[in-house]
Amino acid sequence: MKEQFCRTAQLLGNENVEKLFDKHVIVFGVGGVGGYVVEALARSGVGKISIVDNDVVNDSNINRQIIALHSTVGMQKVEVLKNRILDINPECQVFVYNQFFLPENSKDFDFSIYDYVVDAVDTVTAKLEIIKKSKESNVPVISSMGTGNKLNPMGFKVSDISKTKVCPLARVMRNELKKRGISKVKCVYSEENPVIQTQTPASVAFVPSVAGLLIASEVVKDLWIEKKL
Repeated sequence: MKEQFCRTAQLLGNENVEKLFDKHVIVFGVGGVGGYVVEALARSGVGKISIVDNDVVNDSNINRQIIALHSTVGMQKVEVLKNRILDINPECQVFVYNQFFLPENSKDFDFSIYDYVVDAVDTVTAKLEIIKKSKESNVPVISSMGTGNKLNPMGFKVSDISKTKVCPLARVMRNELKKRGISKVKCVYSEENPVIQTQTPASVAFVPSVAGLLIASEVVKDLWIEKKL
């Protein structure tokens, strides 16, 4: 066991950390939420990480995104994050997809090769397709609901989508998944009412980061006990 994972192994056990070395997780969207998901997965020892995003770092990301620095403005997010993952764990295999995920390009991804799927994208159409493909491939998936316009990181909960309340995005997702006959979708959502309503969601450093770390904790725990959702 490498020294960098020894303290994790004290909690999970050597055998369970070694399980993580063999797991492959794909994260769609590596912004305010997804970046922290990937950060925690890499530090936990997940051996293969695929990251999907077509955005570049800009100044407005610096207030909340772990990869956003003045030195990375203008760079592709997936490339910045790949370098960060490898700096954390040089033995991690990182697969980069510099593209937005849409139903039209979903055939580019073989969901069956992954041990876990993380949906951290913003658009409903993409979220629905990610969940649909995961379910068709019998691969566990967890979905991030809205984190904008919120100030209370303690408002987040891990729940089945059917039990969500307050969150406007969760309401839309709940209804659309029901129309498609899709059930039992794990998600992270907040019961905090939006502080303000703006066309471009407002954000702070300590809200999307908490959502991302909650998602990562669920992924690690589920992979550790090999629970199929």
